[in-house]
Amino acid sequence: MMAGGRVKTMRSSSHIFAIIFIQIIIVVLFALFVRYDPKTAQRSPNSVEDGDGQIKHTYPMFQDVHVMIFLGFGFLMTFLKKYGLSAVSLNLICSALAIEVFTLVYGFFHVHCENPNVAYGSSECDSIWPYIDVNLVTMISADFATAAVLISFGVVLGVTSPLQLIVMTVIETTIFVVNEIIGKDFIGAVDAGDTIFVHVFGAYFGLAVVRVLYNPEHAKSDKEGSSYSSDLFSLVGTIFLWMFWPSFNGGGAATGDAQQRAVINTYYSLCSCVMAAFAFSALVTPSKKFSTEHLQNATLAGGVAVGTCADMMLTPGGSLAIGSLAGILSVCGFQYIQPFLLKNLKIHDSCGVNNLHGMPGLLGGLISVLVAGIASPASYDKFSGGMDAGNKSLTEIFPALANGGTAPGQALSQFLAIVVTLAMALVGGLITGLIMRAVGKIEGMEGEDFYNDDWNIDELEAKEELVVDEELKGLMEDWKNSKVVVNETSILLTE
Repeated sequence: MMAGGRVKTMRSSSHIFAIIFIQIIIVVLFALFVRYDPKTAQRSPNSVEDGDGQIKHTYPMFQDVHVMIFLGFGFLMTFLKKYGLSAVSLNLICSALAIEVFTLVYGFFHVHCENPNVAYGSSECDSIWPYIDVNLVTMISADFATAAVLISFGVVLGVTSPLQLIVMTVIETTIFVVNEIIGKDFIGAVDAGDTIFVHVFGAYFGLAVVRVLYNPEHAKSDKEGSSYSSDLFSLVGTIFLWMFWPSFNGGGAATGDAQQRAVINTYYSLCSCVMAAFAFSALVTPSKKFSTEHLQNATLAGGVAVGTCADMMLTPGGSLAIGSLAGILSVCGFQYIQPFLLKNLKIHDSCGVNNLHGMPGLLGGLISVLVAGIASPASYDKFSGGMDAGNKSLTEIFPALANGGTAPGQALSQFLAIVVTLAMALVGGLITGLIMRAVGKIEGMEGEDFYNDDWNIDELEAKEELVVDEELKGLMEDWKNSKVVVNETSILLTE
């Protein structure tokens, strides 16, 4: 409530109309173009077997990734003491919107003929109407795209309105799809855990956006800090992400030994990262104690860094080394790089996304350049003697090598994918930031509105007053009980 009993409202209702308008468009497009995949989700000659195979092999991984998106990322961002409800709520709507937009945008780049056994546009395709087929692979791919949006959301956490976030989600998801198609289909890069196409893209897209939106009041707000309870909830998000990260990196890998390597490499990289993050957190902290901020974020950097080469022959020892390097790099990023970016480049990174996703992502991308460059049949197919050439592990991980490509050529593809992704993220982020800045003028967030749940959540002050009342009652009860104990003790002493 404001002075005079007036209810505090947003300065504009544009976000309401934007949500309704966009959702109507999405519903219409889904109704016109999207259908169940005839090969797995509609009865066809092999649908029972193929559909069951996806349920058994893909759905468990999808469940884990889904938990990461809605619980892991959502609660990780609750560290702001006055923005927890907004963080989880806006995480939910951004995720839902990104999933819908990805399904359409990716689908329009991969349309199907009415007959699922015929390629769309070929002479054998009798229908001219394009169809978007959806199955479990579509669902897990949509979650990966959503992760990129949520990474960018972490950069602008607390300083953007719902309308601005809606704009960012739609534009970023579209650019994400285009960049991934360029990187994988045209450049030929491989990225099982999406370190390059999700983490690097999402981080530097968000950093470009927040640079355009820079406001000195972002770093001066007294609401930006954390509290004991907000840090605790954020650590819960960290644990969810940490537990399920092997599924995130393994979900896009080829089933079988490649997927198992992805899970194993991520598992050990995360463990090593935790050890390094704890050690260096205490090392760089003046009190020689662990920093909660480091524990919430840097302990996850190993999962980011190992992603691109998770299904490659890293060896377990190599995955431990990558995890340690990522943990150290992330802690140093929080301690030294983040203050530098704010002071010198005016980049305010709310969640320290550059330290968790940006720099570890670049590290992982560069490591993939090295690992791809030294790939050989001796390391990938040591025990596959007698198998057909099409079933060899080396060409499964690096398909270009089956078509005359070389290991150095694959290394170059990995490097080009990093460069193109950075360019797409920075340019796309700058353009999106300009649009978001124009949109922001409609709603006019001010200093007191940053990092403030009251900007987004209704009747918040009444809820806060209720919490305060309950706390006061508790304190009064404790005081009364202590008073009774003191009085009884005094009587005993007098006697």
